[in-house]
Amino acid sequence: MAEASAVQTPSRGRDVPAGVIMVGMSAIAWWPAFTLGVWGEIFFDDILALWAASTAAFVFVLVERRPVGGRLVRAFLLLLPSLWLLLNFYVDDETADLGVFVLDLVAIAAVIVGIPFTLWVLVRVVWPDFATATRRRTKWLIVLVVLGVAVMSFLIGLNQEHFLTCGEFESSGYYPPPGCAPGSPE
Repeated sequence: MAEASAVQTPSRGRDVPAGVIMVGMSAIAWWPAFTLGVWGEIFFDDILALWAASTAAFVFVLVERRPVGGRLVRAFLLLLPSLWLLLNFYVDDETADLGVFVLDLVAIAAVIVGIPFTLWVLVRVVWPDFATATRRRTKWLIVLVVLGVAVMSFLIGLNQEHFLTCGEFESSGYYPPPGCAPGSPE
């Protein structure tokens, strides 16, 4: 009986890495979605972490041994966080003009497209055979679970006053969000 449980079936061996990817992507996606729900913005450190990862992935995409056509599209998408960072040097947040609007659009694109796309490229860097070794159904399951976690994290952030107190935010090193429940950490 012990021998049977120690032997992995071929499908289980294939599913474990996909599960690790699903959990890892969800762990990365929850915090930016939560902060968007709580404070109405994604913090600069999350965007800069995305910038660092996407820049490293950009370099990898440029030097990988694949046809140039597909690489250029992926490389361009990986540059979205860099474009956001560059625009921040030239656009003053205090003015309400077209530049701020464009900056906000690039920031939204950097987050909405950049986070999942960067994660996907990093998965392909770590596990090059992922696209061919994983069933389409499993890939969609990963996408849906990560998206579900992000949406739920956003909704939890929107409703944080029902289970978190202002003191819990303060003790964690964050400013209490507007509308948080008064109280100290429990």
